[in-house]
Amino acid sequence: MTDHKILFYSESCSRLCDASRALAALHYPLKYSYVFIPVLPTSLLEVLNSPTPLVAGVHASLKDEITDLLDVITVDLDGGSVKVPECVTVPPITEDVLIGAKKALTMILNPELFHADYAFTPSPRKAVPLIQRDKELRAVFIRMFAELFSGYRSSLAVVRIHPTPFITFHKSHFLGQRGLVEEEFLSKLIDGMAFNTFVAERGPPYRPCDIFDEVSATIQDQLMEERNNLPRMMENIKELAHHIYINEFPNQQPYVPKVPKPTEGAYARIHQPQFPELDSKMIQDIIDDGLSNSKKLNNVRPQQMRIVPMGMNLGSWSLQRTLENNTRRLEVLRSCVGFIFDNKISDARIIFPAVLRALKSGVARLALTQELGDQVKGNRAMLEHQQFELVVKLLNCALLNDSSLDEHGVAAAIIPLATTFCRKLCTGVLQFAYTLIQEHAVWGSQQFWEQAFYEDVQQEIRKLYLPLYEEHVLLMSKSTDSSELNTPEGMEDRSSTLKPRQIGPLEIAAEQLRIWATLSSDQKTEMINNEESTVYSQAIHYANRMVYLRVPLDVSRNVKTLAMDENSSTVTPSQAESDSLDAESGFDETEQTDVAAVVTKFVSRFVDKVCNDAGVLQKHVKDLHQMIP
Repeated sequence: MTDHKILFYSESCSRLCDASRALAALHYPLKYSYVFIPVLPTSLLEVLNSPTPLVAGVHASLKDEITDLLDVITVDLDGGSVKVPECVTVPPITEDVLIGAKKALTMILNPELFHADYAFTPSPRKAVPLIQRDKELRAVFIRMFAELFSGYRSSLAVVRIHPTPFITFHKSHFLGQRGLVEEEFLSKLIDGMAFNTFVAERGPPYRPCDIFDEVSATIQDQLMEERNNLPRMMENIKELAHHIYINEFPNQQPYVPKVPKPTEGAYARIHQPQFPELDSKMIQDIIDDGLSNSKKLNNVRPQQMRIVPMGMNLGSWSLQRTLENNTRRLEVLRSCVGFIFDNKISDARIIFPAVLRALKSGVARLALTQELGDQVKGNRAMLEHQQFELVVKLLNCALLNDSSLDEHGVAAAIIPLATTFCRKLCTGVLQFAYTLIQEHAVWGSQQFWEQAFYEDVQQEIRKLYLPLYEEHVLLMSKSTDSSELNTPEGMEDRSSTLKPRQIGPLEIAAEQLRIWATLSSDQKTEMINNEESTVYSQAIHYANRMVYLRVPLDVSRNVKTLAMDENSSTVTPSQAESDSLDAESGFDETEQTDVAAVVTKFVSRFVDKVCNDAGVLQKHVKDLHQMIP
């Protein structure tokens, strides 16, 4: 799961195939996307030296030839051992998830351990069939992945709906809301190719659903029921195993092999019959006939499209965990911001140190951006000098206590504030807050800018389709339940369900995908053009924002430092307030050109990435490159 090289070896080639396929099956709902060779021929052993992850198997006779592999995890299937080289570090799975999975596996494989110390041991249970045990083991791993990815749909961002949905995953939001930013295993798992495929396939909110979608939506409720209740856990596992069995064997009739089994001693005959020569045309005809029959069966029972269950909401979960412990801090923060904008500077300075300490909390930092946003009445907020200095100090402190991942969304919320708050230096000269918060490493993170861009595009897409969604839902409700709507209670319930804050982007996207086939070609073209314009305008907006926060006023700053910020993972303390604002100090045309080249390259790379992902026309991409400031 963390993209390592895994090599099986055994005396049996069948066992190699079974082990490799079992490992791939236990990855569900992930799909293994790297090199997969269950039985590796001797002539291709050099494949093991490739730098890419792989799963392969070799015959045990080649054991001596693989001893010099330093970065390969070897598994002895015959002896039952796993060898991890010293240079390979395998991060452990999240502790609470690992404990639960181990307990479930023990209940399935060695249930007698839980009552081995009893004075009166219970009577032995009936042996479980191997096929049932196989499905129970798969159920444990499905539940483990559902617990690892719990709430993942809350971190999906809808960038495009038409003509082809494009939905991206907000990694830092997911890890931050679950409090797993420092979790190395989950971070590597999310960065892997398998998870990217997982998001691409399971991100769309309107599609055929399977077992994992149902388990993922209810896993947290099941875990709450199973706390200190092993029998209940086994009931849920067996129920899931039964569903897996039904999916795999929908026809309960036993399978009868068409090829007769050779009689005992048939291979000991002296004169063995010669194996007949196979007709390639006949084999191809049989394959084509089987494929056509399978297509007919699929047409008879097509997969039903439906809205994917949302599951746990990470936002409400995180808020419930942290809000209770920050009530007093938020009150102090709110009072300080009020004093600043009421121009009661002396009162604000009294509680200012307490506010700076409170900003060590992620909830307080988000509350700060909300309070400052409430003070903005237009596109520009002109402040007095002392007000401006205090606001900038608050913004710098919030960014300083946040990480470059921006797991709480603080930096993304600060960007519009930094381009709004300003002060007047002299006649015709305004200084905006973004000029004094440029020294933080988060602005050099390409991942941050992409995630912030996708979040803003999602909000614009939501605004674009929200009126249509409300109108469509209202018409459907009138046609299906007009009697209920005629009552005051029904009208109140209906109006409450149509509040914009209660309708998520995934819900709107699901409705648009559902009705797409019923729209006319003109309507489809209009929707595609509207989404194209939305992404294009946001790309222009973000290109300007990136220039604001990446080009320093003091161009004497070393260009190497500016370039290193792109790869920095730590937040650099802001020294913006102590920097000289004299534009003539240290001015150098050569250095200005270097800084401009670095920033232009950074912005161009961002434009290419987000526009290609969102399916923007090449004509618009070229126009964007020409409009980079």
